[in-house]
Amino acid sequence: MECDGEKSTTTSSPAKKRTRGPKKGPQNHHNHLFPLIPLVSSATSAAHSFLSQNDLHLHPSQTLILESKITSVVFSLTKLNSLLQTLNHSNTKTLTLPLPLPPPPSFSSSSSSSTTTFSPSSPCWFQRFVSSASDQSDPRWVESFRMSKPSFILLLQTLTPSLQNSSSKIPPDYMLGTALFRLAHGTSFKSVGRRFGIDSSGACRAFYEVCKAVNDRLGHLFELSSNDLSRIIVGFGWISLPNCCGVLGFSKFLIESEKKDDDSAVIVQCLVDSEGRFLDVSAGWPGKMNPPTILRHTKLFSRGEHPKEFLNGPSFEFRDGNSIPQYVLGDSYCPLLPWLLTPYPISSKDDDNSNNSSVQAFNSVHNRGMKLVGTAFGRLRARWKLLSMKWKEESIESYPFVIVAGCLLHNFLLKCSEPLPDENEDYSLEQDEFPVFEDKGNEEAQRIRDTLALQLAMVSQRV
Repeated sequence: MECDGEKSTTTSSPAKKRTRGPKKGPQNHHNHLFPLIPLVSSATSAAHSFLSQNDLHLHPSQTLILESKITSVVFSLTKLNSLLQTLNHSNTKTLTLPLPLPPPPSFSSSSSSSTTTFSPSSPCWFQRFVSSASDQSDPRWVESFRMSKPSFILLLQTLTPSLQNSSSKIPPDYMLGTALFRLAHGTSFKSVGRRFGIDSSGACRAFYEVCKAVNDRLGHLFELSSNDLSRIIVGFGWISLPNCCGVLGFSKFLIESEKKDDDSAVIVQCLVDSEGRFLDVSAGWPGKMNPPTILRHTKLFSRGEHPKEFLNGPSFEFRDGNSIPQYVLGDSYCPLLPWLLTPYPISSKDDDNSNNSSVQAFNSVHNRGMKLVGTAFGRLRARWKLLSMKWKEESIESYPFVIVAGCLLHNFLLKCSEPLPDENEDYSLEQDEFPVFEDKGNEEAQRIRDTLALQLAMVSQRV
């Protein structure tokens, strides 16, 4: 044992005691660290130099990781150097540590006009990026902003009227770039601001101004507000869901909270089409609420309960003379309604439904339709990494606003035929678990579901 070894040393002969030498003071134990600090500092400076010279050619994720590592090393070196100076007053040394990243360039507004001019000591990253990535097909636009240069310019043209009327003095293209970069990479306001030559508060202001402009200018991309649902119905027809007008789903977006017993999340209700577009979004519901309660408090429910406002198109006629009205799909945690069709409950192997061919056919097609919601939310989080991270609790009031903006931008990119970061990746997500809704629904809702189930069973038998 180690304690036995220590005891035998203290009882050794006087000759052995003399070979141990004088006891070192606490300050002498750290002398060997002083030569290491300049070496690490030099390596950090080299890494910083490499980052500064290659930031236009590295992937944004690489620059963000390298930037974070450099900042952490410099912070640690500074603390270590200060600690060693305190422990060793007799050997004081002054060590100049490298700044991990330069401060953001300043900008000023001309007093004679409302235009804003940047006057940095050196061009910021965005200025150099725009100059070097002038080609329309340069992939760095997609890497940085999740969209090609033509789509960036089109979005800028769409949002500029709102951004010019904002209180910010930052040019619209810098505001848009700041917001998209933060959404795409989930980086801090300080980090993203440095790339665009603005301070943290300016980056924060730009981010929320752009989110507001997106909500104001792109709201029409939620197509449920349109009376023409023919495109949506045709899309679902290709996956054996005649007269379907959308798939309803719910997802939790996590909140960074100190309350361990609290369900720290906001719930988002959405309706999606067969291509993963968001047709309707209601965000910001408390994490403890259940889907039926949320649904009954949304405009979608009130419109669904009044057919003159929604789902008021013609019924779909089957060859046997039966028909079904327009409807949307909902999961088992939703109520069965004449306009909201949920799956048949399968409680056990002995359940009559388990051996019913029409039930099996309906639930199979229904399950395929419900996966569209998980895929849509998965793609949303893949495009905008910020939405896959935990949101800070102190700014929770703005989170629903940001989520809706992300959904609208998602629709905008689908309209522009912009590819996902990796088209070969499976973006489907596991659906959040909610308690099953036990009510069987009224007779009309059961009739509509039975009619559709029978037709689906007949189709599956022919195939």
